[in-house]
Amino acid sequence: MKPGYKTSEWYLTVVTSLLSLLYASGLVIDGSTLAKVAAFLVAALATVGYQVSRTLVKAKSIEPPK
Repeated sequence: MKPGYKTSEWYLTVVTSLLSLLYASGLVIDGSTLAKVAAFLVAALATVGYQVSRTLVKAKSIEPPK
């Protein structure tokens, strides 16, 4: 099994989280308060989605005892 940082989903999560946090902080574009909150939510959902997907992958790789 590949380590998590060698998967494409890890890279997509990192890019999505970084861009969302940069936008939410106002460093990239100054948006409305609602847009900043939405960017924080996107960053949080991307992180949680990645964690859930890795948990499911690791759970499937563990064989039950016989």
